[in-house]
Formats: sequence, C-alpha cells, structure tokens
Amino acid sequence: MKYLVMVQGTQADYEAMSGKGSPESPAWNAQQLEAMYAYMAAINDDLSETGELVDGQGLAEPARARTVTLGDDGKAVITDGPYSETKELMAGYWVLECASLERVTEIADRVTRCPQPDGAPNYPVVIRPIMDGAGDLC
Repeated sequence: MKYLVMVQGTQADYEAMSGKGSPESPAWNAQQLEAMYAYMAAINDDLSETGELVDGQGLAEPARARTVTLGDDGKAVITDGPYSETKELMAGYWVLECASLERVTEIADRVTRCPQPDGAPNYPVVIRPIMDGAGDLC
C-alpha cells in the first residue's frame, strides 16, 4: 500500500530555521539545523534501504507558494505567498510503500521525534493512503 506522509510548518518556522525567531517559533542555531537535517537524512537512508521510499522532499517556504483559484468570473485568480492568517502548510512529504498502516505509523512516529529547539511548535505528521486512478487504494 502506498501512503503520503506529510510534515507541516508555517512561514514563521522557516524564518526561525534561518535564525529569525518569533514568539511562535524560536530561532534555530546552526547545530540544531544540522541535527534536524541529519535526522531526516537518516530516515530517508533507512527507508531507501528497506525499499519503502518512493519519493520524499522538503518544500520551499510558504512565502514562495502560489495559489490558483477560480474567480466568480470563471478566470483564474493567482495569489503569490500565503496570507497572514495562513496557518500550517505542508513543509515536506514522503511517498512510502509500506506493508501496513501500522508500519507507516511507526515511521511517522519516528518523524515526530526529530530534534528541534526547546519551545519550537510540534505539528502532527499526517498519513494519507494513496488511491490509484480507479479509486482503489494503491
């Protein structure tokens, strides 16, 4: 079965990782950032070795996002970057092929334990089964 495993974050979190803390997210130092990247790389390496990793990527900060919606006139309405009231957005993902929901849940639990500075927000790791083109689960 294939699953999409998503981690979340906010623009403030991305800024904190570049050293600009806020009341919502304390500034990260170079060692904390390096520890986070090493932790995630170890997860990716382990998933590659088990053959469960299909794809996985971190995403650019929300300020670099573009939203396209359908306007009342039937034309596209394009907005760059998040609105100030935007909350958590997907910060990264893995597409995994795992034998069971229990296995992918174990992996998500490991992701939640990623090192971060004290006081940094904790977000849930979201697991979604992937459906094939016929509407069946992969």
